Amino acid sequence: MDEHLKTGTIGEELACRYLESLGYTIHERNWRYGHKEVDIIAQWGPTLVIAEVKTRSSGSYLKARESVTREKERFLIQAADHYVRLHHLELEVRYDIIALDIAPDRTYTIEHIPNAFYPTLRRRSSSPRGRTKPHR
Repeated sequence: MDEHLKTGTIGEELACRYLESLGYTIHERNWRYGHKEVDIIAQWGPTLVIAEVKTRSSGSYLKARESVTREKERFLIQAADHYVRLHHLELEVRYDIIALDIAPDRTYTIEHIPNAFYPTLRRRSSSPRGRTKPHR
């Protein structure tokens, strides 16, 4: 197994242990939706938590929040919607990032970013430049 895959697997395991230590229930790990994957699907009370895990070696210049692109956010929102419908859940959905920084001596730090992003509602507009016209 490639080193970055090993690092990612270790990070996901540590993230699950961390969430469980806080009282979260892990429903899924590496859940597939289409050809993509959701790292962790967990529950915290009445909230379904869709967690993206980012594991970095010490000294990485890219912050975890910056490494989750708009495309990844859209995918996670679509996957969460599918998961909720598939399991007939009536839970709030929250999108978290869990960032791990692993040092060469195998010590690590963990940063949990709850509500790292929110689904946005897009208004469709037929007017130029995206302006919406008032309805009368």
